[in-house]
Amino acid sequence: MGLARFDNRGRIEKCSHGWKIHSSPLGIRGELWGWPLALTIHALGTALVIGLIFIISLRLLGLFAAIPYTSLNRLFPVIWVALLLQLLSGFTLWTAKPTRYVTDAAFVLKLSLVVVGIILTLYLYRTIKREAAAWEAAGSLSSLGVKFVAANLLVWCSVVVAGRLTAYLGPLYAG
Repeated sequence: MGLARFDNRGRIEKCSHGWKIHSSPLGIRGELWGWPLALTIHALGTALVIGLIFIISLRLLGLFAAIPYTSLNRLFPVIWVALLLQLLSGFTLWTAKPTRYVTDAAFVLKLSLVVVGIILTLYLYRTIKREAAAWEAAGSLSSLGVKFVAANLLVWCSVVVAGRLTAYLGPLYAG
C-alpha cells in the first residue's frame, strides 16, 4: 500500500515517499511537516488560551478560592503569547486554502467569535487589573461581572466548537 499526498486541490493522491501537501504562499503545503507543525502550534495555542480563560473565569465565578483575584493578571501575558501563536499559525494554515476558508461558514463564524473573544478578554484583563483588589476585599464580584464572565466563557467555547466544525462542514475539505 503506497502512501498518499494532497494534490493542489487539497485531495489525497498516492505518493511513494510519504505525505506531502502541495504549494501555498507560505510553503506549508509544499513541506512534509508544514501543515502538521502549523496545526500542532494552533492546537497548543488553543489549549493555552481556552485553559487559562477557564481558570480565570472559574475563579471569578467562585471556584478555586485559594487563588487571589489579584494574581489572575499574571496569566494574561501567557494568553497574549498564545493568541499571537494562534494568529500566526492560523494565518499560516489559512494560506494553504484561502478561497475555501473564506467560503466556509464554520470558519467565518469561528473567526468572528475569535475577534469577539479577544475584545472580551482584553476587557476582562483591564477589569481585573482595575477591580481585583476591590473584589478581594468584598470576597466576590458583582452579578454583572458574573454575567460578563459567563458570556466570555460561552464565546471561547463556541470558538472551539466552530473550529472543530471547520473540519466537517462546508467546502473546506470537500473534494
